[in-house]
Amino acid sequence: MLILGRSDRFDLPGLGLENIQAKIDTGAYTCSLHCQSAEIVDGKLVFVLLDEEHPEFTGMKFTFKKFDQREIKNSFGEAELRFVIKTKVKIFDKVIRAEFSLSNRGNLKFPVLIGRKILRHRFLIDVTKKDLSFLSKSSNPLPGMTS
Repeated sequence: MLILGRSDRFDLPGLGLENIQAKIDTGAYTCSLHCQSAEIVDGKLVFVLLDEEHPEFTGMKFTFKKFDQREIKNSFGEAELRFVIKTKVKIFDKVIRAEFSLSNRGNLKFPVLIGRKILRHRFLIDVTKKDLSFLSKSSNPLPGMTS
């Protein structure tokens, strides 16, 4: 079984994001993705990921025909109504289809949270480590980083 640390950098190929910082959170059931604005337009979900202060911000609008809206408990245990999308996340060489709730994570360090639903039966977590998936990549290094 592959080992992940407390945080890592993953790709979200369906959203065009590479090496995006993510917190591994075994206390969270689902995954969450930072989104400041989301609305339903003509029955479709339209949203912009991240915010202008984030280095990977593109301002690109995403449109999903298939989405859900659910009550999800935040880290304080309060229920919030959130949009939920399905997209792929690449961890090590595994491409996993996962559900992500869209929430405003602008005041948090990591724009992506990976919950235990996709971790279970796939990965072990070692909280003394970080960036294990990212460091295993042979391509797409961050600027200024060497292998």
